[in-house]
Amino acid sequence: MGAGLTVVVDYGLCNVDSMVRALEECGARDVERTRDPRVVDRADRIVLPGVGNFAAAMRNLAAWGLLDSIRQRSSTREVPFLGACLGMQLMARAGTEGADNGRLEGVGLVDGEVIRLERQNADERIPHIGWNEVVARPGSVLLAGIPEASDFYFVHSYHLKLGDTANEAARTPYCGGFTSAIELADRPVFGTQFHPEKSQKAGFRLLRNFLAA
Repeated sequence: MGAGLTVVVDYGLCNVDSMVRALEECGARDVERTRDPRVVDRADRIVLPGVGNFAAAMRNLAAWGLLDSIRQRSSTREVPFLGACLGMQLMARAGTEGADNGRLEGVGLVDGEVIRLERQNADERIPHIGWNEVVARPGSVLLAGIPEASDFYFVHSYHLKLGDTANEAARTPYCGGFTSAIELADRPVFGTQFHPEKSQKAGFRLLRNFLAA
C-alpha cells in the first residue's frame, strides 16, 4: 500500500500541506505536491484537494497546463484518482459557481453538475461547515471498513448533482440530502465532498483505502 508516486495537485487556491501530511501518515511512501503537469504525467496516483471557487480553480488548472494532464492520466485504470471537497466538484462535467451566465466546464471525469445547496429548514446553514453523517452504500471500496453513518468534516456551499446515481458511494442528510462520495465502476476514480484529511480516524481509513485501490 502506498508504493509509487502520489501527486497532490496544487492549483493555487488552498494550502495542500494537510493533505500531504495525511497521506504520508496513512502510508504513502512518495508524496509530491505540484503545479507541474509533467509531474502529473508520471503519477501513480493523483489527489485533487481544495477549498475555493469552481471558476477560479478551472482557470488555474487550464492556464498551468494541469487540466489536460489530469484528464489523460486519470483515464487509465492503472492510476487511482481522488478529488476532495472542491476537488470532487471539479471532477464534474460542469459547475455554476463563478459562472457569469449559465455553466462552466469542469474536468469531466464524472457526469454531473455542481450547484448551490438549498436550505430545507431554518436549522440548516449555508455554507455547510462542520461534522455530519456520511451514509455509505453497500460495497463501497472507498468507505470499506468504516463504521456505518460515520461523521466527516465538511466546508462547502455547493454540491455535485450526479447525472448517474450509480456513481454515488455515499449521501449526507443535509439540505434535502446530497452526494457526499462518489466512485466509478470502470476505473479507480473517487471523490469526497468532505475533507478526509481533517476527518480524523474515519478520514484516515478512507485515505488508506484509496492508497490500496
